[in-house]
Amino acid sequence: MRVVVGLTGRNLLLFARDPLGILLSLLSAFIVFLLYTFFLGNLQFASIIERAPTAHPGQVHGFVDAWMFGGIVALSTMTAPLGALSVFLEDAASNRFRDFLVSPIKRGQLVLGYLVAAFVTGVLITLVVLVTGLLYLATVSGVTLGVAEVVRSVGWIILSTAGFTALWAFIVSFLRTSASFSAVSTIVGTGVGFLAGAYIAVGLLPESIRSLVSALPFAQSAMLLRSEFTEAAASSLAGDAPTAINELNDFYGITLSVGSWGVPSWCAIGFLALLAVVCTLLATARIRGRIG
Repeated sequence: MRVVVGLTGRNLLLFARDPLGILLSLLSAFIVFLLYTFFLGNLQFASIIERAPTAHPGQVHGFVDAWMFGGIVALSTMTAPLGALSVFLEDAASNRFRDFLVSPIKRGQLVLGYLVAAFVTGVLITLVVLVTGLLYLATVSGVTLGVAEVVRSVGWIILSTAGFTALWAFIVSFLRTSASFSAVSTIVGTGVGFLAGAYIAVGLLPESIRSLVSALPFAQSAMLLRSEFTEAAASSLAGDAPTAINELNDFYGITLSVGSWGVPSWCAIGFLALLAVVCTLLATARIRGRIG
């Protein structure tokens, strides 16, 4: 265990020495925030006011902002771990594995060092985003989350980060160059935002696309976090009317459905946990093979 902790610390230190890598890990969340601040937020506000002209503007803004930050926090769990895996690729490209292999360090310990470092990086960066979002909502939007909602949000962050760390580790294990890693990072940074419903509400998508997106772990991770962020805001906006709340939740991806089947929270939790376990096993096997 001491060896794994040492390797994890080494990988975290190497990543921390790269300010650009940290900035890029936050870039997707920052871009979504800017899009909503200058463009998309006004569209969502106008859409709700058009459907419910008697709605209070402050409550509409509160709901839209809460929904936005729920998606941003979810997006951070997906993109932040990927940046930390650049340390593995750099070690592979520079043949540092040969130095490790002549030491008493086991291959399994090396693999855990990379995976745990990426996981810890993802959680820490996402927690920064979470705190920023909570402060923004409380001071600007007038929306506050209870202690239970915050605690559950941290739990979803840990679960989601574990699943996506394992997924990206498996994908990165096939890469050979920094250029290919940069290309994958760009694709992930833009693609998962759409798949998680961070840019537009899933209710605007065609039914077939909506079902496909809802079946993927990206939207399911966003669903878990958005349910915590928007529960009070949606209830306030809809006047505690169950029908109106359900319509809001369905349109904005706070609840998901594949066809006529509603995706329950326990299923999303199980899917993310399964993703973490399966992809960790696959990534471990691949990385061990790369180490030699």
